[in-house]
Amino acid sequence: MSIGMNHATEYSKQLAAAAKFIEQHDDFLVVSHIQPDGDAASSTYATGWILKQLGKSFTMINEGAMPSKFSYLWGSDQVLDFGKEVPCKLYQTIISVDCADFSRMGRISTLFDDQAQLLNVDHHPTNDRFGSCHLIKHDAAATVQILYDLAIHMKLVPNLEFGDCIYTGLLTDTGGFRYSNTSPEVMQIGATLLSLGVKGSVIAEQVLERVTYSQIVLLQKALSTLSFANDRKLAWLAVSLSDLELTGASSDDLDGLVNYPRNVEGVEVGMLFKEKAAGVIKVSLRSSGLVDVAAIAQSLGGGGHVRASGCTIQGTLEEAVAKMVQEVGNELI
Repeated sequence: MSIGMNHATEYSKQLAAAAKFIEQHDDFLVVSHIQPDGDAASSTYATGWILKQLGKSFTMINEGAMPSKFSYLWGSDQVLDFGKEVPCKLYQTIISVDCADFSRMGRISTLFDDQAQLLNVDHHPTNDRFGSCHLIKHDAAATVQILYDLAIHMKLVPNLEFGDCIYTGLLTDTGGFRYSNTSPEVMQIGATLLSLGVKGSVIAEQVLERVTYSQIVLLQKALSTLSFANDRKLAWLAVSLSDLELTGASSDDLDGLVNYPRNVEGVEVGMLFKEKAAGVIKVSLRSSGLVDVAAIAQSLGGGGHVRASGCTIQGTLEEAVAKMVQEVGNELI
């Protein structure tokens, strides 16, 4: 049996196990990772849609608010913000989506019962297989792709609401169907969703093209910090807390900033340094392909993909920049 067949068989087994997990339980808590992106948000809503079709009760929650630009998706008005709304009970059945490790769920884990069972649905190569049931496909372009497969496996009939969720997650995690993870399977799913009535151009305008005033002002300020190292193979931007305060920008407005240094001709790795709190710096890394930024991020307690990863550094912005320039620079020598 070929390696490809082995992978397909294993994935089929995982789909069956995940379906059984959902069928045998009820009253689910659905959670994605902190600072959710398009795939995390879409995966949360898509999971809620699947559970609703099956007549299951569920609560969707996240640490912090979901990005407002995805408010057109089904279920976006049903997600609890843990910072404002805390359920007064513990949950025994959890579904985590798009989380590479347990810590990515943040404080939501305080809502898990000691005997909680967790279904881990993810596509990150750095996933450490936490939980009691796993549905992990490393070569999937996005977690929504896996959820689409799960819905089909459970013989659910996708509608426009579900289609919008899946299409949005695929669109954002493939960079508008431009990244190397845009496989034939992704395009086939996309075509199927368009046939359901999904307005691809409208979604692309909403999530990839449209920018807020605060976002463009923040970009102007961030670009003034653009710096290079290693013969301009490494480039980065930095955003401080004061930058966010002065521009009135939110964490949503940081989305996509890391692509500016990465897209400079000759740059192999682009980085974005975001001061989340005093002494806490979030680092986003993007690679043009030469460097495995997932390995770098994982060595520092983070994770992600070969070409797109992140980690958190304790210290000042200056200290974080110095550390990451050294870490990434070692891979560019």
